[in-house]
Amino acid sequence: MTIGIIGSGAIGSAFARALAKAGIEAAIANSRGPESLKDLVDELGGSIKAGTVLEAASADIVLVAVNWTKLPQALADLPDWRGRIVVDANNPIEAPHFKPVDLGNRTSSEVFAEMVPGARVVKAFNHLQAHLLSSDPAAEGGRRVLFYSGDDAAAKAEVGALMERLGFFGLDLGSLATGARLVQFPGGPLPVHNLVKFT
Repeated sequence: MTIGIIGSGAIGSAFARALAKAGIEAAIANSRGPESLKDLVDELGGSIKAGTVLEAASADIVLVAVNWTKLPQALADLPDWRGRIVVDANNPIEAPHFKPVDLGNRTSSEVFAEMVPGARVVKAFNHLQAHLLSSDPAAEGGRRVLFYSGDDAAAKAEVGALMERLGFFGLDLGSLATGARLVQFPGGPLPVHNLVKFT
């Protein structure tokens, strides 16, 4: 199972750090090219490599974390996703002022899914602040909770298994329309809540 990351901002880098701590290989890419990621991959060690957006997009699981207005450009001209898993870790806000984007009554994941035709979209890794995503998932004697949702049961199972490998407790919120609305920032009730599952 190969992993790609499109976007090297706060969430993309935090996800890469979490993978690196677990010794999981991945390719990370941004719009500026692999050379711009040299310091980051040097910091993270051998399991994370810099690549092109096309290389990252060719993985079995691809996490996308890009500023909302830059998403169409970031995902333009990529081949058909052919049923691969694309993790939507985006929030519909305009950086750096965190101005909400008007999506009508749709969730950001429903809009995002149209940008990745042929993909099995799972909403995940977007509700926690970046420093919590990259920190030790063992918290307060339990495991930090990460939410995920989607319409494909097998794709959700793969993402849930990855969360487990990283040491988190994955919690399935159901369909993309339902779960994405719960974790969407702004508007959803679950973003930034640092919840812990005790055994």
